[in-house]
Amino acid sequence: MSSKKITIGNYLLRRLRDLGIDIIFGVPGDYNLPFLDQIEDFGSIQWGNNCNELNASYAADGYARIRGIGALVTTFGVGELSAINGIAGSYAEMVPVVHIVGTPPTASQASGAILHHTLGNGDFRAFANMYKEVTIAQANLTKTNAAEEIDRVLTQCLLKGRPVYIGLAVDLSDFELNIDPSDIKPLNLSIPRNPKDDHEAAIEAIIDVAKKAQNIIVIVDACAIRHEMMKKVFTFLERTQLPVYVTPMAKGGIDEDHPQFRGVFAGNCSTEPVQKEVYNADLILSIGSMNSDFNTGGFTYRLSQKKTIEFHTYHTKVFYAIYDKIDMRQLLPDLTEQWPAELIRQNNVKPFEIPSPVLNEKSDEIIHEYFWNKLPDFIPENSIVVAETGTSEFGVFNMRAPKGVTFLTQILWGSIGYSVGAALGASLAGKNDNRRVFVLVGDGSFQLVCQEVSSMLRFKTNLVVLLLNNDGYTIEKLIHGPDRAYNNIQMWRYHKSFEYFGNGLKQNREQAITGFADQVKTREEFEKAMQQVVKETDKIHFLEVIMPPMDAPKSLVLTIEGTREYKRRERETQE
Repeated sequence: MSSKKITIGNYLLRRLRDLGIDIIFGVPGDYNLPFLDQIEDFGSIQWGNNCNELNASYAADGYARIRGIGALVTTFGVGELSAINGIAGSYAEMVPVVHIVGTPPTASQASGAILHHTLGNGDFRAFANMYKEVTIAQANLTKTNAAEEIDRVLTQCLLKGRPVYIGLAVDLSDFELNIDPSDIKPLNLSIPRNPKDDHEAAIEAIIDVAKKAQNIIVIVDACAIRHEMMKKVFTFLERTQLPVYVTPMAKGGIDEDHPQFRGVFAGNCSTEPVQKEVYNADLILSIGSMNSDFNTGGFTYRLSQKKTIEFHTYHTKVFYAIYDKIDMRQLLPDLTEQWPAELIRQNNVKPFEIPSPVLNEKSDEIIHEYFWNKLPDFIPENSIVVAETGTSEFGVFNMRAPKGVTFLTQILWGSIGYSVGAALGASLAGKNDNRRVFVLVGDGSFQLVCQEVSSMLRFKTNLVVLLLNNDGYTIEKLIHGPDRAYNNIQMWRYHKSFEYFGNGLKQNREQAITGFADQVKTREEFEKAMQQVVKETDKIHFLEVIMPPMDAPKSLVLTIEGTREYKRRERETQE
């Protein structure tokens, strides 16, 4: 028998490293400090050391969307509950994040001791129980189950694409397991096979329907990206030559110069040509749909189920017939192989183009219609664009996307402030590939999470922060109460953020090189600043973009109108 052993903490770190994680976000707390020692000593994993747990959860989410999985560490009770909003967002949006919680000593838990960070009732499972609704699997590590439980929850995290929770007692991270590190085998991440008969029946039904259709289209949505389906989607598109559209949550999943790409479909928020093409189709292949309100233009999709085939990870739906447990990850490749040659049609449509807006050339105001049309000129290929909940996420709906750009938004969960922490995580995830991050955040959202600018500086990122200052919660004003005081916020000197968060202080030995950091009030100032951003790729920049208070992207206005109409119809149905 080998005399080599590995501690529980290092076993967990080994698994995370082997999954591609090279940084763990979080905040120190007395119940996780021994594990943080192990992170610092591990060598190939960096400690994130965020300003608060909420931002750490956002950073882990942003990192996971680029790398495929992310991780954070918090302390018991006060720390983990500060992060639960971010973890709930990852659960809703199907992002695999590993949340490791440092818990009190095992003896104290067994005796029901009244410790700090508890509710004072001796219940040490209360917070883990709260997390059951926003995690796909949980583990409370012990001396006897640690390795098996770590493997189980990490496997579930990746196969299901949702967060998991690992409780690690402060006295267990250094406990040695009788496992030789050289004997650790890779996790089994193979997808369970679809039931054979139902799998074949689903393919037969799809092909039978396709043979009767004259105008077939494909709509790719968020779950195709979340479950790493895009290579299979591209193979399917190449085989079938079908025109393809994406939803707002899948923007960037298909390059807009792809010969079969036709645009972003979000109901009434889509351009008129896109709406016309989609509604003229007599068969829609919907891959990984997420039909939430903001992803469908306020429920203005109007897609008939009688001509829609849905591909999901948990079932396939052909019109109204459901094929349970038929996973698209296996179904689509087999459908691709069996797609009849007679259904392959040459794609003769003209290349996709976003119509340019007609702007008032006499005005030099930075309005949304100008901003979203001009911004892509300054975004290099293969960049990462993080758009905040609010005007920014709606602005990117129909924005021209440079080749290879990845878009990160939180359209379903919609927690304001998400973009700042997520941008930090995405920047650190993409640094080895020289992928630059552009984060678009509103003034109101920024006030919730501004501290993470400090981490951007400390990690020497070359982020580009574009803060859209429209003096308040514009999206809330458009929804309700435009003149109400609760939609107003304190004005800040946002462009001074680098200075406030320690740039130039001699105590901060590790810090980013700063570039442009000022307000831009005119189109000329904006374009000049962005030209500097493009040239100075090694620096971090901060543009405070001054915009009219009630100006908004057209897609936002249309979504709000669509949502109001949907609610009106619901009320009429109930009456």
